[in-house]
Amino acid sequence: MNVFNCLIVDDEPIARDIIVSYCSNIPSLHIVSTCENALEAKSILQDYQVHIMFLDIHLPVLDGINFLKVLKNPPQVIFMTAYKDYAVNAFDLDACDYLVKPFSLDRFIIAVDKAIDKLTALDKRALPKNTYDNNYLFIKADGRIYNINFDELLYAEAKGNYTRIVTTTYEITPNISFTNFEKMLPAILFIRIHRSFIINKSKIGHVEGNRVFINKTEIPIGSIYKDGFLKSLGL
Repeated sequence: MNVFNCLIVDDEPIARDIIVSYCSNIPSLHIVSTCENALEAKSILQDYQVHIMFLDIHLPVLDGINFLKVLKNPPQVIFMTAYKDYAVNAFDLDACDYLVKPFSLDRFIIAVDKAIDKLTALDKRALPKNTYDNNYLFIKADGRIYNINFDELLYAEAKGNYTRIVTTTYEITPNISFTNFEKMLPAILFIRIHRSFIINKSKIGHVEGNRVFINKTEIPIGSIYKDGFLKSLGL
């Protein structure tokens, strides 16, 4: 089962709690964070791969419409608002859906299904036929260009503005951000289990408590990632 990371952005605590409750009814959704304003949300988007963002329009400092305008690579956005007046603006920005508060669980599920359908279509375009037809990527590091086969990639670790990449035969630390590297990997094979670690699910030896063991390496599981990780394993 694919797991989709979600971000909730709303300045009203009750509204955030409702979305958290609704998300709990959809096993494929994993909430990475909830935010009160767009600036907090922007920081989260820089640190985490977010697939779906539930975004209120009336926010302090920077409203939802203008926030979406400044994002270079936004996730699928589902707007939430008490007003119908902004629907045209929202869909002009390619929003996935527009929910008028208060909305029911069934209407919420329809919006989420639209977002997942779009994400699935994007994945199919990125990986035609099957994942293993394009099972590699090229990375430049230390004056060389490395051909990294996904089946040989064990895990990656965030190292400031760099990413440490560990394979079965070597490790490199290219000048590429952890978030950007994560976007280069097929989600069906790789998953982030910690703020600083992405792993190849097929290379897991065993899981013990809050740790994953790959070969002899012990990798921590972050608390906000554990539910999503276990869901991706079908547990």
